[in-house]
Amino acid sequence: MSIKLRNDVSDVSQLDARHQLHPWQAMGMNKPDHMVASKAEGIYIFDENGQRFIDGPGGMWSANIGYGRQEMADTIAEQVLTLPFSNPWSSTTEQSSVLASKLAAESPGDLNNVFFTTGGSTAVDTAIRFTWFYNNLRGKSNKKQIIARQKGYHGSTFLASSVSGKERDKSYMDMGNTRVHFLSNINPSIRPKGMDEEAWCDQKIKEFRDLVESLGAENIAAFIAEPILASGGVIVPPSGYHARCLDICHENDILYISDEVVTAFGRLGEFFASKEIFNIEPDIITVAKGITSGYVPLGGVLISDRLMEELKSEKNSSVMFSNGFTYSSHPVSCAAALKNIEIMERENIFGHVKSVAPHFQARLAKFAEFDIVGDVRGMGLLGCIEGIASENLDERQRLEIDYEFGSRIDEKCEARGLIVRPLINMCVFSPPLTITTEQIDEMFDIIEESLLEVSKEML
Repeated sequence: MSIKLRNDVSDVSQLDARHQLHPWQAMGMNKPDHMVASKAEGIYIFDENGQRFIDGPGGMWSANIGYGRQEMADTIAEQVLTLPFSNPWSSTTEQSSVLASKLAAESPGDLNNVFFTTGGSTAVDTAIRFTWFYNNLRGKSNKKQIIARQKGYHGSTFLASSVSGKERDKSYMDMGNTRVHFLSNINPSIRPKGMDEEAWCDQKIKEFRDLVESLGAENIAAFIAEPILASGGVIVPPSGYHARCLDICHENDILYISDEVVTAFGRLGEFFASKEIFNIEPDIITVAKGITSGYVPLGGVLISDRLMEELKSEKNSSVMFSNGFTYSSHPVSCAAALKNIEIMERENIFGHVKSVAPHFQARLAKFAEFDIVGDVRGMGLLGCIEGIASENLDERQRLEIDYEFGSRIDEKCEARGLIVRPLINMCVFSPPLTITTEQIDEMFDIIEESLLEVSKEML
């Protein structure tokens, strides 16, 4: 008997409420009433009633080339019919090999070794496991500690969540935090009055050096950092921060893991952001999301030649990196990634991002004029509006804005045909990279109208 899809929307909602547990779902008595997404095209999502919404979050920071690409569908279908699966333990495929070669060619420095995973979380897990494996084989098995950052987000698997510093105090999930140490929030907008960004950066670098000294470099395996802290609120570190952190890592035999799950594949107008935007050549880069533009799952870890060469010796000839997944190097996912990259290059999508990003950021910056807005920030096609009530408001108003700003903006925007991603007192957005100037204006016009309405309600 075949399982039939149901066309009745009420049936879908009931089945969802009864049987499906969503990511980050609250454990209250009433389950959330999720929009039933029915189709997508370009930068738009359509609900069960045919209403059109601009996809402000771009899926989950992932819908880089936009929706409804016939080429992607054809490529995926063809690969499914030709070779839908290949055992990654005992075989390789043209798709995975060519993709690995392409990523190596585009990556900074000597990151020429690619391990494919199922997504961003498993990529981060793999990267951390590799740092421990690497040090064990070097005879430095004491190097196990990981340095991460508050407001950083690296995934939901056990290791990835353990190195995530985003609202950890509100989670009832267990973390492997005995090996993880967090640097404080680097957001320049929270620096003390009268302190410039250079002094703020100096302070954060000193904190990093002090922590290394406190823990002992001989005990630290790696530092993991997003170039821009995406889910933490699109936090852009002060100028020079990443390069100075890399220097500390090099001085102390600490591996630098650059988590480019969000920033790679054009979000900032470059294939990878590490070198071109932030002037670093990390030891390891993790990728996912934009690698397939969300059409199918795929992630990867890029590892430096230098690290791999250090492990090559006769005594290690039988030692295996015993990490892998059934769907590592999945041929369908790799074929989709190759087609996705081909489309990006043929249509000059990275160049398009560079051309529209100034307008995007200029429109975003205007929202700082609202009394209810405490900060706006972004880079490329990444943006965040943070609601922080002014000091002349009473405590009740300030608390209300802190806890309800994001959800209220989300509600108003959705009513006007825009999906944003609310994060407590913030709204973040990362639309498909194909968005036009006109569509940017449409998106920000909706946000402006919504901000005006929320301001009237809360101020």
